Amino acid sequence: MTDAILPLVEDVMSSYLALFSLAAVDGFFPVVPSETSVITAGVFAAAGDPNLPLVILAAALGAFAGDQVSYAVGRLTGPRLYDRAPPGARRRAALDRARGALAARGGVIIVASRYLPGGRTAVTLTAGAVGYRWNRFAAFGAVAAMTWGTYTALVGYLGGVAFEHNPLIGLLLGFGMAAAVTVAVELTRHLLRRRRTPAAAGTRRSAHGDVSTGQQACR
Repeated sequence: MTDAILPLVEDVMSSYLALFSLAAVDGFFPVVPSETSVITAGVFAAAGDPNLPLVILAAALGAFAGDQVSYAVGRLTGPRLYDRAPPGARRRAALDRARGALAARGGVIIVASRYLPGGRTAVTLTAGAVGYRWNRFAAFGAVAAMTWGTYTALVGYLGGVAFEHNPLIGLLLGFGMAAAVTVAVELTRHLLRRRRTPAAAGTRRSAHGDVSTGQQACR
């Protein structure tokens, strides 16, 4: 059965247009398995077909195109979100925080989010919604797309080289490596969030105490 499935998978993943399309759609509809497709193509590229540089280029161009669509959707819907969120509302506060975060470290956020399947769509939509400058978004998005395409294809390629005579094992190894990196990134983000939360709570308590002391002094 494996001998019947692998040629079919290889034919599909050898299509550079298919890789481009899957990566593009995944940019604004994140249930499409673009990572799986690029890793699979990388595994078979170890045998010489498809061509590894073209796999990377197709994946990167598709990812970049998909991000532009997501950004454009955010740009169109953003003004309406602001209009429906009066000053002081939670939604307005969240949008303002997102705008401030992107203004301060937009490049890091855009590049890092490319490796988080759900996170990248949220970031690109938000960037458009809060009016993040398109030329900066496009520049950082190009870096993110190229590094992602290179990393994802190489994960599959290395697995294919290691198990040249058994591409199915190489494919499973590639998926395992990609999953491990994703878990590591998510765990790091979770730990950083937990570290920031107590600090923020301490700041709020301190500020509250200062206000209370000031009120008592006024009395």
